[in-house]
Parts: sequence; structure tokens; C-alpha cells
Amino acid sequence: MRPDPERIVWLNGRFVPADEARVSIFDRGLLFSDAVYEGIGILDGQMIDAPVHMARLRRSLGELGIPEPMDEATLHAALTRLIAENLVTEGFLYLHVTRGVAERDYVPPEGLTPTVFAFTQAHPAPLADRPPVPVRLTSHPDLRWARRDIKTSNLLGQVLAKRAAAQAGSDEALMVDVEGYVTEGGCTSFFIVKDRVIVARPVTHDILNGVTRRAMLVVAKREGYRIETRRITLAEACAADEAFVTSASSYIEPVSHIDGVAIGADAPGPVTRHLRAEYLRRVRTST
Repeated sequence: MRPDPERIVWLNGRFVPADEARVSIFDRGLLFSDAVYEGIGILDGQMIDAPVHMARLRRSLGELGIPEPMDEATLHAALTRLIAENLVTEGFLYLHVTRGVAERDYVPPEGLTPTVFAFTQAHPAPLADRPPVPVRLTSHPDLRWARRDIKTSNLLGQVLAKRAAAQAGSDEALMVDVEGYVTEGGCTSFFIVKDRVIVARPVTHDILNGVTRRAMLVVAKREGYRIETRRITLAEACAADEAFVTSASSYIEPVSHIDGVAIGADAPGPVTRHLRAEYLRRVRTST
């Protein structure tokens, strides 16, 4: 599906129609994926967990040595206006920062001005106010680089995994490391539930510390669930009572199948349903 040319995007401080937005072919984000991004959920016209996303953006920029393009207040104001310009009630906001434009060379010159742009994607139908649709996962070798904790625009590993999952008739990929342990989904964090215990992979360089993941775990702890932080084998995931994924664009989604194997007796299971309801209540209370 082609982007809507009438949609307003934000590019280097200007609000312009999407079909007028241009980035140089010498931008290092295009040439080297020398860029970071954030994907922020929008619900009831407001960004979800914006301060946490901004903190993660600063961390990603710092890890790559890209200067912050502006102060947080200015950035927040621009993104808030972008949501209003596009009349988005529920959806997704994509924010992208590259190192800037320079002659192609692996070693970037000093003093580049970062390229910054953002756009919104409205959900065609409300997600928060309808029952969740269980998703099917297909496993795929995790082929990504070693610093998955930095939210860079280098997403070819995810593209290959999600393309393979789609060809297998699934909704999402489930990436598995060389030792047979699940890392995360193609664009989601992954969890299982066994005997009402929530199991989550530890936060290391192997996975992205998802903002929705963090918020969900806070809710789970507040609701009295026991949480185990350890690695999960693919076989263990298939034998779980429940499994679910989290992301900024889809909140908490139950998993119905992994590699064609049905998960639990029913999806969504009771823990997943409870967590989703409490997470959405918390989001709407705080926005």
C-alpha cells in the first residue's frame, strides 16, 4: 500500500505533505543505516509513555555518538502537533534520527547536522476497544547484529524473519538464537505464562528493552503476578499455558500458535486478558 500523499509529516523542523518530503541520497541513514528510531503508540490522541521513549532515544543516540538534534520539550511539542495535524486518535508515531548528510565514507566527519523526521500511521479500526485477535508465530533464526539493545534502523534481519513468517501464513516472526532460545518477535517482545508465572527473557544486548514490555511488567508486578527472568527455549514456548507479545503499536496480543502448535487451551488466556485490560486502563489513566 502506498503512503497517503496528503498526510502531513515532520522533516527537519517543517510540517509538509508526505509527497513533498525529501531526504538526500547521501544521508548516512540511507547509505549505512547510521540512524536510530522510536515507534510510539498513540491512544486517545496522546503519545503513550512518551518520556520513556525519549529516554530510550537519547540512549540509542549516545551509543552511536549521534548528537541530540534538539531538546526534549521542543521534540515533544513537534510530535504532539504532528498527531493533531493528522487527526490521529489511535495509531502509531514513527520518529527517525540519522547522523546526517556527508560524502559516502565509513568514518563520518565531525559536525554533521542530524536529519530528523516523523510520521503517523492511524489504525484503520480501533484496537484498544475491541477484543484482541490472537496471533500466529513462525520461528526463524535470529540473524541480527549483536547490539539489538540499540534501536537502530538496521532492520534487515527482522524483514527477512517477518517475510518468512508471512509466507508461512503467520502474523509475526519468533526469532531464535543459535542455542535454541527465543529472543523476541520481529517487532514485538515475547513472553510465556506457565502455572500463572510470567517468564521474560533477561534484558541484555540480545534484545530490545521494549517500552511496552517495561510497562506491562510493572502492571504484572502490581497485580501480584510472579515474574521469572530467564531464557526460554522454543520447545518450552510451544508447551506454555499462554504466550503473548507486546509492542507500542498493538499493546498486548495473545499468541494462539507457534509453528502450527496450539498454545494452551484457549487464546487469549486469563493472564493475558487481565494484563491487557490493566495495561490499557493504566495507559488511559496516565495520558
